[in-house]
Amino acid sequence: MMQFELVKRENRVRVWGGALLLFLFVMLATPRIPHSPSLHLFADMRNFLGVPNTLNVLTSFPFLLIGVPGLVLCLSGSCFGISLKGEVWGWALYYAGAAAAAFGSAYYHLKPDDERVIWDRLPMMISASSVLSNLLIERYDERMGITCLFSLLMLVLVSIACERTFDDLRLCMMFYFVPCVAIPAMVFLFPPKYTHSRYWFWATGFYLLARFVAIADKRVYGVTRYVISGHSLEHLCLAMVPMMLTLMLWFRNIKIARAEGKV
Repeated sequence: MMQFELVKRENRVRVWGGALLLFLFVMLATPRIPHSPSLHLFADMRNFLGVPNTLNVLTSFPFLLIGVPGLVLCLSGSCFGISLKGEVWGWALYYAGAAAAAFGSAYYHLKPDDERVIWDRLPMMISASSVLSNLLIERYDERMGITCLFSLLMLVLVSIACERTFDDLRLCMMFYFVPCVAIPAMVFLFPPKYTHSRYWFWATGFYLLARFVAIADKRVYGVTRYVISGHSLEHLCLAMVPMMLTLMLWFRNIKIARAEGKV
């Protein structure tokens, strides 16, 4: 038993050491990313019925339609396949972030600028922190997952402070791109505790598709004959991420019996 605890402690040191090295590498090897007015210029900026950037605003609200029911079902404790208290709070925070993203994104797109963009990014960063921590709780260790959750939430605050104080978006950008690597890596490396793990891959696929169409904003707008832009499609693809994870939580059952706090 003592040997098992020692191995677990060594694994924690490796994980946190690797995370620290990755953080230092990003901060030392990459240039500062300042705000730019071009970040707020989207392909589709049409106004309908007096609502600025109408489609970018309206496509933000699917987050609310998924986030609120997900939060209610998560806290009810009887509908989702959740077996640990740490998972309950992690998923509750995830759905709260998803619901808040609807209002934050809509508020930002009504008048895109450097002051409002924080309300668009903050809920997404909280949701990203929560889902990564949930996966760590599920696949590896509850205590480490909870520690990771609080650490990432602190990093969210540090990221916002760096953005505001030093006009540097690097830490904020990490919350957009790290999940693309971290989620598939943990899914492959650690055995699933629950059934229906394939939904993690569906969620990751929609997230990657969202990133792709966001980068190709103008090109997508042209390909669709100016019906919908890449940025609006990004919102819809991102909304499919909590939808896939909700289906996973609804259908899954415990696959591997695992004592709380143990691998």
